[in-house]
Amino acid sequence: MSFQIKKAAVLGSGVMGSGIAAHLANIGIPTLLLDMVPRDLSEDEKGNSAARNRVAQTALTKLLKQKPAPLASKKNLALLTAGNFEDDLDKLKDVDWIIEVIVENLDIKKGLYEKIDAVRKPGTIVTSNTSGISINAMSEGRSDDFQKHFLGTHFFNPPRYLKLLEVIPAETTLPEVVEFMKSFGEDKLGKGVVLAKDTPNFIANRIGTYGLLITLREMLARGYSVGEVDSVTGPAIGRPKSATFRTLDVVGLDTFGHVAKNVYDQTTGEEQKVFELPPVLNKMLENGWLGAKSGQGFFLKKDKEILELNTETMEYEPVKKLRTPSLEMAKQQKGLAAKVKTLTYANDRTGELLWSILAPTLVYSAKLHGEIADDIVAIDNAMKWGFGWEQGPFEVWDALGVKESVEKMKAEGLEIPTFVQSLLDSGHESFYFEQDGDLYFFNGTEYELIPTNEKVINLKRYKKKHGVIKKNSGASLIDLGDGIALLEFHSQSNAIGLDILQMINFAVDEVEKNFKGLVIGNQGKNFCVGANLGMILMEAQDDNIFELDFTVRAFQNAMMKIKYSSKPVVAAPFGMTLGGGAEVCLPVAHIQASMETYMGLVEVGVGLIPGGGGNKELYMKHLKGLPNGVHTDYLYVASKVFETIAMAKVSTSGEEARENNFLNFADGISVNADHLIYDAKQAALALYEGNYKAPLREKIPVTGESGYAALLLGAEGLFLSGFVSEHDLKIAKKLAFVLAGGKVPYGTLVDEQYLLDLEREAFLSLVAEPKSQARMQNMLVKGKPLRN
Repeated sequence: MSFQIKKAAVLGSGVMGSGIAAHLANIGIPTLLLDMVPRDLSEDEKGNSAARNRVAQTALTKLLKQKPAPLASKKNLALLTAGNFEDDLDKLKDVDWIIEVIVENLDIKKGLYEKIDAVRKPGTIVTSNTSGISINAMSEGRSDDFQKHFLGTHFFNPPRYLKLLEVIPAETTLPEVVEFMKSFGEDKLGKGVVLAKDTPNFIANRIGTYGLLITLREMLARGYSVGEVDSVTGPAIGRPKSATFRTLDVVGLDTFGHVAKNVYDQTTGEEQKVFELPPVLNKMLENGWLGAKSGQGFFLKKDKEILELNTETMEYEPVKKLRTPSLEMAKQQKGLAAKVKTLTYANDRTGELLWSILAPTLVYSAKLHGEIADDIVAIDNAMKWGFGWEQGPFEVWDALGVKESVEKMKAEGLEIPTFVQSLLDSGHESFYFEQDGDLYFFNGTEYELIPTNEKVINLKRYKKKHGVIKKNSGASLIDLGDGIALLEFHSQSNAIGLDILQMINFAVDEVEKNFKGLVIGNQGKNFCVGANLGMILMEAQDDNIFELDFTVRAFQNAMMKIKYSSKPVVAAPFGMTLGGGAEVCLPVAHIQASMETYMGLVEVGVGLIPGGGGNKELYMKHLKGLPNGVHTDYLYVASKVFETIAMAKVSTSGEEARENNFLNFADGISVNADHLIYDAKQAALALYEGNYKAPLREKIPVTGESGYAALLLGAEGLFLSGFVSEHDLKIAKKLAFVLAGGKVPYGTLVDEQYLLDLEREAFLSLVAEPKSQARMQNMLVKGKPLRN
C-alpha cells in the first residue's frame, strides 16, 4: 500500500502543537488545528464558530509574533485552519495524517483516540507527539486499522529548527507505515529520523535528562557553581552555548521535572534514584522559578547584568567561570575529540567535573543499547539532532579512548556494560572506524557499514573516497559524479578572497570543457558571510586603492563568468549568505537554497555598498520577476531594491529570500539541509538535460537622473528626521546613483559593464572614507555594526 500526505490535522494547539502545524504549513501541507472549546463562553458566543475556535485561532495568531519564527513565511499562515474538538472532528475524515499533541495523560489521550477512530477513514495515519507515554498503551482498545496505522512521532521544540524526529512504532504498526513515516520525515519534513523503541522518554530525553541530572548532582556534591559548570559543559566539549543550566532555564524547570518524573515512575533501583529531583530543584519549582518563562531560574537578568543562583543560599550572585590550565591547553588542540580528551583527563577542577559527568552518562548510554534503540548510531544521532551535541555518547567515548576510559571506570568501581566489554574482548578499541570514506559502527559482535541515504552527501568523507580535481587555500573543485562538479569554499568563515576568485575562474573553465554543470556549495557553518573584510580594511588603511580596484574587478569578472557560463551553474546557499555570498548566488542559472537561508546584501552595515555586481543583479532579478506585457515602473523596481540594500534586509528563511527577490519562482528550496548538495546536483543535471543555454547579454533600462532624485528624497527625509546619520546619507547617495544608472534620462538602456563600473567606483570611494573604515574595524573587532 502506498501512502501520501496531502492534508493533515494537529490536535492540540499549545506551543508544540501549533509549532508542528506551522512546520507542516512550511512544507505546503494544508493543516487543521483543533483544540478545546473555551469553557467561559457567553450564551451569545456558544453559537459563534469564531468564539468556539478561539483557543486554536489564538495559537495561530501567536505564530506571527513568536521568536524564533515558527513560520518560514507569514504567507504560510493561510494553509492553517482553526477548529475545535466538539464541532470539527468529522473533518478528520478528509486528512491523511492526524497528529495528537494534547496533555500528557493516558486516559485523556485514549478518550480522544476513541473519537478519532469513529471518524477517520481507513488507512489514515495517526501519531502521537508524546514525550514519554507508552505508544502501545495508547493504542489499546482501538480498531484493527487504527492500530496498524498508529505510532509515535516525537518532534523536538521548536519543530521548525530542531532536526530530531523520533519515530516510535507500536507492536501493531505495519512495517510499511513505519518506513513511510521515516522517509516522509527525512524527505518532506526535513528531519533527522531515528527509530526508537517504546520505552520511557524514548532516546534523546532519556539520556539527555539523565546527563542533566548527573551534572546537577555532581555540581552540588563537589561544590561547583552554576556558572562554573556552564563554562565547561558548552562549546568547550562540543555542546550548545546554553550548556547545562541555561538549557534547563530555556526548557523550563516544570517541563524538565515532568520528563524526569516520567522516567522515575517507570524505573527502579539505582536508575530511579538518579531521576528523583534534588531538593534544590523542588525548591525552585515551589518558588515558581521556572527559568526563562518566569523570568528567573538558575540565572536571573537584573538590569543588564546576568546573575547565577547560589544553590546553597538560594540567592543570586555574579556569574563565575572556571579558569584552569586544561582550558588553556585544550585551545591548542586540533579537533573536538582532542579537546574533549585533554579536558576530561586533566588533573584539575575542569577534569574532575567533566569526568564525573561524562563517565556515568557514557555507561548509562551503553546500558540502554538494545533497549531504547537497536544501534549506537541511532543513540548518537538522537543526542546530536535533539540536544545539539556535536558528538553523541559513543563518539565521545571514542574520543576519550575506550580502553583507557574503561580502565579508569573499573578502578573507580563503575560497572562496565556487556556491550562495551564485548567490544574490548573482541580486540577492538573504538565504536566507530572509517575506511576509504566509509563509516562503520560496532553492532555488538562485529563492525557494520552505516547505511546512508543517497541524498545525504558528506563532503568531508566524499573527498577522502574520491579526491579533488584541484584545490587552493580557499576552495576545492570536486567531481560529484554524473557529470557534475562541485566548487566548495573552505576559507575562514568561507570569506571570499582572491584564492576563491581564482578557483571560480578555474572551475567554470573546467566545467565548460569536461562537465555537464557546476554546483557551488559547501558544508561549513554558513554558506558565505561575504568578502574578506579584514583584507579590504588593511588595503584601505594602507591607501592601496589600486589593489582594491584590481580585487573588485576580479570579483565582478568572476561573477560575470558564472552568469554567462555555457554550462549551468547552481548555487546551494544555506545559513548566513551575506554580502559577497549573496552576490555569488545572484548570477547563477539556478539557486537551490536551504529552508534556513539567511540571505542579504548587508554591506551598508560596514559603510559600503555591494561591489561584486550585487546591486545590478538584484535589480535585474526584480525586473525579470515582473509579468510580461505589463508596463514596468522602473522607479518602483529601483526603489524596492534600494530599500532592500539600504536597510540591509536579511531573509529569515529561503521562502523570505524569494519574497525579497533573491530567489525567483523557478529557484528551489530544500527542506532537509542534508539533502541540499544532492538537490543542487539534480537541478544542474536537469538544466543540462533540458538543453541549457547561457543567457543572452542584454541592455538594462534604468531610472536615470529623475529616479536618482526620487530615491534621494526618501533618504534625505530620514536624515532630516534624525533616523540616519550623515554618513548613512552619503552611502545612500552612492547606492542611489548606482541603481539609477547615473546621469542619464529615464528609461535609458545601459549595458551591464556600465553598471558594474558605477558600482566599483562607488565601492572604492566609500572604502576610502574614514567613517566607513571605522565601521569595518568595529565589525571585525566587536562583530556588530557601528552607527557613526
